[in-house]
Amino acid sequence: MTGILERSMIDAIATALFAHALILRGGFNFAGGEETPPGLSGAAARSILLVGQAGAAPWPHFLRWKESQSRTIADPLDIWSREVIGAAAKKFGARAVSPSDRPYLPFQQWGMRAEGLRPSPLGILMHPQYGLWHAYRGALLFEDEIALQEPRGVIHLCDTCLEKPCLKSCPVDAYSADGFAHETCLVHVRGQNGAPCRTGGCLDRNACPYGTDYRYPPEVQAFHMAAFARL
Repeated sequence: MTGILERSMIDAIATALFAHALILRGGFNFAGGEETPPGLSGAAARSILLVGQAGAAPWPHFLRWKESQSRTIADPLDIWSREVIGAAAKKFGARAVSPSDRPYLPFQQWGMRAEGLRPSPLGILMHPQYGLWHAYRGALLFEDEIALQEPRGVIHLCDTCLEKPCLKSCPVDAYSADGFAHETCLVHVRGQNGAPCRTGGCLDRNACPYGTDYRYPPEVQAFHMAAFARL
């Protein structure tokens, strides 16, 4: 049997991450017999803590780090996230993983399990407080179990939204019941009429009425849109 990662250790991890405005986004123990990624030693992980952000809180920390890097650095936010979460993993005996790792890990499924969230019509998980303005930046895998209860009774705000403005604001109807028309969106964002999306972010996402206090500022949305379009 492995040990139990106590609440005091989880609190210490949260404190270390909060210095960079990252937060723990829940966690859970993998079920017995469940196929899991390896932990630090290479043995199967027994538990996971998700790391992410609420709103754009980490942005100033990221910008200070970015100023010291090469101007040509690719995927800087991923690199910064890996460094910060990797340092926490080293300090607390975990293995750090990232949403951009290949092969891709099931971060969305992990988020649904850890926080009880469900996808919005845009595919982004809807959070009862943050709305669509949150993200997972990585996760810590442990070979011990953790002392956390799984969430219960989380309200899915999309069920209360009758108008669904998130499906009515995109000029090229990139989101529909058929899913996300990636190529259609990409062509529009890169084109002459895509300036509002490039400078202010996805119009459908911005139309969501929930979590507006956490909405990313335009410069943050422009950063993410440029990464999406590789502009």
